[in-house]
Amino acid sequence: MRKHQVFRPLRRSLPFLVAFLVSGCSMLPSLDRLNPFASSAPKMAELPAITPLLKVRAIWSYSIGKAGEAVFYPAVAGEAVFVAAADGALARLEDGNARWRVQTEKKPLTAGVGSNGDLVVVAAGATVLVYSAADGSPRWQAKVSSEVLAPPLVTEDLVLVKSGDNRIVAFDHAGRQKWLYQRPTPSLILRAAAPLAAIDPFVLSGFPNGKLVALALTNGAPVWEGTVAVPTGSSELERMADVASAPVVLGAIGCAVAWQGRVSCFDFSENGRVLWSRDISSAAGLGLDQRAVYVTDERSVLHALAPESGSSLWRQEKLLRRNLTAPLPLEAHLAVGDAKGIVHFLSRGDGEFTGRFETDGSPILSAPQSLRQYVLVQTRAGHVYALDAQ
Repeated sequence: MRKHQVFRPLRRSLPFLVAFLVSGCSMLPSLDRLNPFASSAPKMAELPAITPLLKVRAIWSYSIGKAGEAVFYPAVAGEAVFVAAADGALARLEDGNARWRVQTEKKPLTAGVGSNGDLVVVAAGATVLVYSAADGSPRWQAKVSSEVLAPPLVTEDLVLVKSGDNRIVAFDHAGRQKWLYQRPTPSLILRAAAPLAAIDPFVLSGFPNGKLVALALTNGAPVWEGTVAVPTGSSELERMADVASAPVVLGAIGCAVAWQGRVSCFDFSENGRVLWSRDISSAAGLGLDQRAVYVTDERSVLHALAPESGSSLWRQEKLLRRNLTAPLPLEAHLAVGDAKGIVHFLSRGDGEFTGRFETDGSPILSAPQSLRQYVLVQTRAGHVYALDAQ
């Protein structure tokens, strides 16, 4: 059996990029440019002076613990926020206060958090750990075929887990496996922590070789498959075109982006018909609202594209190489985190800066999330912030 080659993480290149091959343990100098901490890397852009239009302040903050090499996503369920850390800490927060905090039965944790308000799910390697959202008591555990890096997705009926070997497993809420979906894994892939996305009656996932797949939630059967990007090049590295970030959905339109590939949007009402594609490479991801598709490309340039055609609305290049997260569209602004722990706010209309907030100085790895009217971020050092921007 051919041994898969999987990149292992640098201190922080892109959120999901790495620089060692398992088989040869050799460094790939060509990827040094992606790591802003490498001595040979181009330097990240200095922050431009801005005249803030927003007053940004922390409504609350909480320290859960360091992320280590994992990428943790806070899970929002109603008024509750569930957070986790590599050392096994798992907590339920309400208005910044811990209603409960437990130590998971296994550690280090490699993925989390998923929740529907009833269950809370994290992963430690290939072990899925499920807890009660009400009091943090253990519910059940399950083993999957390989390490889990992406936060599990919890729906009304299922717990869905994507493992590093491109398998998606669905369990019912009692821990019984309901279905399994598997795709072939190329010999060289990005190490990705991209969440799954649910749009009833489908679950969406990106895969290596530029594919976006919609699976039926009921039985895991593939409903349609879209091509985000077509791998090209003479070497395995050049042919990598992995969808390494979460797809985004608005109504019947869904969009995804591939590293060394393209941004593509699809019409779900017409079996995933491709609406348009643009040559933009990203492992960080994208956001979507009725105004635009917002993309953080591999150089940390922010793009706003017309959702109906993909034409450019604006681009913001003043955060070059700051290793931005995917952008979060807000009512009139965008929020995006960077490798220095800074949350930047930009106008949705023209991409100009409207405010910024400095956290603890450590990288923000997962995309900001909405918590009612607030912006929720978690840093690698383990601080969780709820930001109010007015």
